[in-house]
Amino acid sequence: MRGGLVASARLLPRPLVRWFLQRRAQQDINENMLGGKKVKIIFVLGGPGSGKGTQCSNIVEHFDFIHLSAGELLRAEINSGSENGTMIDTIITEGKIVPSEITIKLLQEAIIKGGNDKYIIDGFPRNEENRVVFESVTLVTYFQLLEISISPEFVLFFDCSEEEMERRLLGRNQGRSDDNIETIRKRLKVFVESSLPVIEYYESKGMVKKIDATKPAPEVFEDIIFLLK
Repeated sequence: MRGGLVASARLLPRPLVRWFLQRRAQQDINENMLGGKKVKIIFVLGGPGSGKGTQCSNIVEHFDFIHLSAGELLRAEINSGSENGTMIDTIITEGKIVPSEITIKLLQEAIIKGGNDKYIIDGFPRNEENRVVFESVTLVTYFQLLEISISPEFVLFFDCSEEEMERRLLGRNQGRSDDNIETIRKRLKVFVESSLPVIEYYESKGMVKKIDATKPAPEVFEDIIFLLK
């Protein structure tokens, strides 16, 4: 079967061969991950205090998505006591950034184990490097290494002013050590510098669905329902 496939492919023009192999490779990804089902992925992005967590819970409850958080997956791996978790803990303790490859591997494993075909990924990609690594999967085909792009269906962006996010974070009184004005402003600065370029990239592709996150939570979810129908 493979011999026949290779022989047939050799008779095709090179651009057509490349397109054909990319299609085959993408099908293999879907089959390997979810038994042939196409995976629907939505990135959920927004600054700290924009209400992503609350609305992700609502989306899971009403639309049967599985919610994945890169931060929670990293913490779970650390708490598991595994060798990988110890390495991640060491990286974080030393004040370094966890390499994108590690985070993305955890996300991929969670998708495979989830067994669903719909996922919302919260707070990811955090920066352009995350995005590039997530979307680029290197596969060995019959002829060459190909970069197969895996993109989200769209990005759900919680648009909220820095003043409103700051007010919410200071007022939620959850006892978190990072709920102080100095740390909050640092987190907002990181979001603007690292995550906004990701949103701008997807916006240039027409893949961003913007939500007015300054509204009360019930009204925000009504807007989400309209987008996900």
